[in-house]
Amino acid sequence: MKRMLLWAAGLLLLAGCGGTNTEKAVTLNGAGATFPSPVYANWTYNFTQFTHGQTQVNYQGVGSGAGVRQLREGTIDFAGTDSPLTAEELEKEGFAQIPMLAGGVVVVVNIPGVETNRLNLDAAVLADIYLGKITKWNAPEIARDNPDLTLPDLEIVPIYRADGSGTSFLFTSFLSKVSPAWKSSVGAGAAVRFPVGLGGQKNPGVCNNVMKIPGSVGYTEYTYAVEMKLACVCLRNAAGKCVVPNSASFTASLAGVDWKEEPGFRVDLTNAPGENSYPVTGVTYLVYRKTLEEPKRSELFRYIAWCFRDGKAKATEMEYVPLPPEVVEVVLASLGESK
Repeated sequence: MKRMLLWAAGLLLLAGCGGTNTEKAVTLNGAGATFPSPVYANWTYNFTQFTHGQTQVNYQGVGSGAGVRQLREGTIDFAGTDSPLTAEELEKEGFAQIPMLAGGVVVVVNIPGVETNRLNLDAAVLADIYLGKITKWNAPEIARDNPDLTLPDLEIVPIYRADGSGTSFLFTSFLSKVSPAWKSSVGAGAAVRFPVGLGGQKNPGVCNNVMKIPGSVGYTEYTYAVEMKLACVCLRNAAGKCVVPNSASFTASLAGVDWKEEPGFRVDLTNAPGENSYPVTGVTYLVYRKTLEEPKRSELFRYIAWCFRDGKAKATEMEYVPLPPEVVEVVLASLGESK
């Protein structure tokens, strides 16, 4: 353990140095989850500036499934995914996986006269909407939780991710926990067959569809909802409370998480216990090949350490949830063991 902590300390010291430990410029290419794309765009730009252009980091939000596929094909240096790989998958592919930060997948609606954080939805009702069992916004199952709202006689148009997506993995994992009917007929996964509705490409595609289609409902990473000024829904959590989605309720979902030092740091935050926990909270991960060669390997580790330290403030500002310091310590130490 002492050797691991010394490794972590060395990474942080290296991240604090504005120069570069390579003689030639290094380019790191990543792709994957759109969930963290907004903060990754800031991180990659500012880290490149931090190294005075000696290490250039690029990231494309193409979806978790596409990112892992590109890493498997060897066309990128690291992938982002919100659908964490299992220990067996990591072993088979020769990958290492670490958590980067947490955030929320929020439900957004386009209902005339309904402002953000005003509509309450029970988790089972949300599942029935996406199953096509509840088709009008003034349905009694919705109206009973919203006595102060005048809900219109308007068709509900469910919007979902058409591409393989960690955001869909988190959303469908949640629905599978709260609805036996959803679990048995659709299930959880990055790419499932939605019974009804319209597909959208990536988080921006879902948001654009919700924005232009009256009566629509969709799911997206919180930052996209805020940027596009979409009306968010208060979801009923495991404690029976309808919770406003924000960084505080996302953080509450992390309480009591058992971050085990095992391959992949795989945790499940959906429908987490706690009165103030937002029920569709998830962790986004960075995946890389254990055989990544130098100098890319060292520079990727330096970038990761920089994100945890210098990138923390921006992540918080953008309503993501940085990992607790004690978790960061274990994650950084694991980098030295992934050879």
